[in-house]
Amino acid sequence: MKTLTIFYDAHCGLCTGFRGWLEAQPKRVAVQFLPYDSPQAALRFPGLVDLGADKEIVVLADDGRWWQGSAAWLTCLWTTCRFRDWSFRLAAPALQPVVRQAVRLLSENRLNLSSLMRLRSDDSLAQALGALNETTCEGGTCRT
Repeated sequence: MKTLTIFYDAHCGLCTGFRGWLEAQPKRVAVQFLPYDSPQAALRFPGLVDLGADKEIVVLADDGRWWQGSAAWLTCLWTTCRFRDWSFRLAAPALQPVVRQAVRLLSENRLNLSSLMRLRSDDSLAQALGALNETTCEGGTCRT
């Protein structure tokens, strides 16, 4: 396995924040992100939406294996140099129920958490920036 594709919710600030965090981490495996509801995602993983990708993260390996929910989160940690050991530790049978519960709570409440923490999604930020008035620049100075 050389590359993982992570299907995430581009409308969710928490999901977008996680994407930024994971992209910044040194990794042992290449990672690509695709919004779960994009045309590219449908081509890469037909039936993705039927899996409930709008409710839980889905990760697809270049060898065809895939993970969802807590297994997908652990796979994301597994890709990193710094947190790979944590992925193995959290995958231990004794910790699996706790991990599943934590992931379920985060997944079910991610939009509310995003709002409470004022985390903006990529889509929301792009919309807000697009709504700004254009600046007028004349003679080297600009006014809004």
